[in-house]
Amino acid sequence: MIYKVQVEFSKKFLEIAEDQIYIGIKSKPVNGEANKEIIKEIAKYFKVSTASVHIKTGHRSSKKIIEISD
Repeated sequence: MIYKVQVEFSKKFLEIAEDQIYIGIKSKPVNGEANKEIIKEIAKYFKVSTASVHIKTGHRSSKKIIEISD
């Protein structure tokens, strides 16, 4: 499954609307820490391993495209 992801900082939440995920994280976008937290939270929500969640585009952006494999 492919999802568009919109990231906000300094808040902690996760909302899904169709193919869009809105996620708030506490980590700062430094040294990939924010991306790690995004992957962890999405994997937890969908009950899959973190290895099943891949950021396809937007590694350095607040707008990302992720893929969740089975």
